[in-house]
Amino acid sequence: MATLREIRQRIRGVKNTQKITRAMKMVAAAKMRRAQENMFSARPYSSKIKELILNLVGQVEGYNSPLLEVRPVERELLVVVSADRGLCGAFNTNLIKAATAAHKESEAEVSIVCVGKKGHDFFKKRDFTIREHYLNIFNNLDYSHANDITRFLTNEFVEGRTDSVKLVFNEFKSVAQQEVVIEQLLPISLPADEEEGKRHVDYLYEPSLERLLQALLPKYLGTQVWRALLESNASEQAARMLAMENATENATELIRDLTLQFNKARQAAITTEILEIVGGAEALKNG
Repeated sequence: MATLREIRQRIRGVKNTQKITRAMKMVAAAKMRRAQENMFSARPYSSKIKELILNLVGQVEGYNSPLLEVRPVERELLVVVSADRGLCGAFNTNLIKAATAAHKESEAEVSIVCVGKKGHDFFKKRDFTIREHYLNIFNNLDYSHANDITRFLTNEFVEGRTDSVKLVFNEFKSVAQQEVVIEQLLPISLPADEEEGKRHVDYLYEPSLERLLQALLPKYLGTQVWRALLESNASEQAARMLAMENATENATELIRDLTLQFNKARQAAITTEILEIVGGAEALKNG
């Protein structure tokens, strides 16, 4: 059985840990609010530019772009958007499981583009081909990061070094729920629903539709990558906030159990001392 001193030291250590987890929860909550604002601001723009692209492509007969070229998938890129740090529950674990499953199920030659240190550390230690990596970008997330990633992916696809590019990231559903999604980025896919593809509004365009599409398609790709980064960042902070909240609650329960154990041990020690005193007194009396 642990001594009173050992139990007291454990209580002190758990209380110190609890202070840290409580502070980390508050920091994650503040970061999550900012990340949510950025994410919710980007969602309408991302949705509208996608709607615009589909609208324009549906109006241009026979429009060809390297970004729309569908070819047999012999080489594939998986862009895995993980976190740079841990202590966020199953956030990274679920993402890596989904990416590993997609890698295994693909019949093509798959390479990985790692965004985030945790995913890079995992795939680097195992038998995966890492084509490129972007680490430590979430501390100061900026649209330039999305541009850099988009430029690399576009060049890989246009120059024929890959036939398909997919994004693997955590989509923010709510503070308590983040869902791993796999979205095709390249080639840009047209809607399977014919009605959706035909639905459009007639506008007067200057310059021509072809030139407008040529300018908008790269912006559309950048917007989708940027949205994935924002979704992942908000999901990470939400997951970390919940993980630290659970850790704080667990520390409270552990302190309660240790305090009970301490009181029982102290009561046993006091009882033992009383028995020893009484026994000594009886021995003196009988002597």
